[in-house]
Amino acid sequence: MNLIIDIGNTRVKFAVADGGRIVASWTSERIDEGTVAAVTAEWPAVSKAVVSSTGVDPRPVMRALSQRIGRCLLFEPGVPVPLSCDYASPETLGADRLAAAVGVAAQYPGRNVLVVDFGTAVTVDLVTADGTFRGGFISPGAGTRFRALHDYTARLPLCSPTDEVRPLGDSTRSCIEQGVMSGLAYEIEGHIARIGEKNDDLLIIFAGGDAKYFVKRIKNAIFADCDPVLCGLDRILEYNVSD
Repeated sequence: MNLIIDIGNTRVKFAVADGGRIVASWTSERIDEGTVAAVTAEWPAVSKAVVSSTGVDPRPVMRALSQRIGRCLLFEPGVPVPLSCDYASPETLGADRLAAAVGVAAQYPGRNVLVVDFGTAVTVDLVTADGTFRGGFISPGAGTRFRALHDYTARLPLCSPTDEVRPLGDSTRSCIEQGVMSGLAYEIEGHIARIGEKNDDLLIIFAGGDAKYFVKRIKNAIFADCDPVLCGLDRILEYNVSD
């Protein structure tokens, strides 16, 4: 069994994989040595682990893991992946974006895939049918946009994502809600339309904590059966650490 730890900007995602299949997953607001001890005690069959971080320094977590699991991989720039990368600055490419690309390439081989991850930031990335990461876009996520409107104005309230779809807002709060949600939906639809013109049979995959709010707003997208980042990290671990 493999233990997968993805340390993001606002939360930590954990998963246990067995034979390429995620058998358990959960999230936490933080990770420390006590968390590592509890997880490894609950899953004693885990023999390999991978850690990815876009947030905190992962080295303390790696040290705690190494005391309990013999084979641990820190996914950072330079670690080999089973995917070609057509990116001008691979050393700056976020581990979560590359892992998600590996995940969708493994799940949908031979397909042009656009993976949209709705988190603190929204990332839109293209993986082409020949197994190449082509790059994409990064913009503020819904929560970040709501927070910016509240923090950088004097009177606008702090709002949050909603799945309500209205033609027009009729109050300050609903105007903010519909403005942010619709604006983000139009942005994603624009990317889909433009990229789809140059990539036949484009498959659209939604992932991330806020993806559920866009199910009624954006057509022709499917939700990932497996979190692409977690699945990709599991694939990368297997690619680098053999039994």
